[in-house]
Amino acid sequence: MDDPAGADAAFEALGSEPRLRALRALVDDEGRPTSRSFSELFEATDVDTTAGFSYHLRQLTDRYVRKDEESYELTYAGLRVARAVAAGTYTESVDSDPIPLDDDCPLCGEAALVATVADNVTTVACDACDRAVLELPFPPSGHDTHGDDLPRAFDVHHRHRIAGFSEGVCPECGGAVDAEAEAAGDPGPAVATFTCEACGARLRCPVTLATLNHPAVVAFYHDHGRDVRDRPLWNVGDEWRERVVSEEPWCVRVTTRLDDEELQLFVARDATVVEHRRREVEGRSEVTEESRVEGSEAAAVDDESEGASA
Repeated sequence: MDDPAGADAAFEALGSEPRLRALRALVDDEGRPTSRSFSELFEATDVDTTAGFSYHLRQLTDRYVRKDEESYELTYAGLRVARAVAAGTYTESVDSDPIPLDDDCPLCGEAALVATVADNVTTVACDACDRAVLELPFPPSGHDTHGDDLPRAFDVHHRHRIAGFSEGVCPECGGAVDAEAEAAGDPGPAVATFTCEACGARLRCPVTLATLNHPAVVAFYHDHGRDVRDRPLWNVGDEWRERVVSEEPWCVRVTTRLDDEELQLFVARDATVVEHRRREVEGRSEVTEESRVEGSEAAAVDDESEGASA
């Protein structure tokens, strides 16, 4: 699928303001694709003559725009470009002052977490211990539309990304995903690395974060009157522990405890949950001896944020 020559031609066709204006005119104010006549598209641009606009429209036709009788509409590729332009994906760079968060730092326990945005990358760090908890990108449109609800939107966005990678489908392009779990060090949680075979999108996160969407986890929290989504990714709760329990075959045990019951998930090298168990526990559990999901090694990192901060 890697075709530099084809990609060069595809992007060259977009290298004109009138063509991008025409694509944007084929999406309504609510972001839905629509159809327009030649004259309507011409009026949406600043081209002086219809002959000049016809040239621009021909460069878009078939690849980004298709003609249907007397009107024009977007192809799949055209819709992706139009929406990316509307979202500011390629044109906007967002920076913001630190935003205080309500949750305690999972590293030191102080209520000093802040979220800072630099070039569309959000870093959650602690002012008390001066350590970063996670660093992940967030689209410019998210900053513009969510306002004070930005921390929740950021959390939801990346939960879906991690869930997609964990289920073997790239959230960027829909391609198949390779996954590998490994110990991050001692002490420290195990880390899952997901890489798309098609586009190369990559994400690294603690194995625990890759299990949050598992049905056994959702059911366990529901049975205890809790919702696993109530805690944000930057502090999923001190009830979570991890421990590598086997080297051959490699396996990490992820454990969470609520009330007097414990859920154990056994995660293989390919970052899949191969077994889960629930058991009653009393008093001090062995889970307290295992590695908490904390420390600099626990930070969730997306390849986009690595590139932006390099």
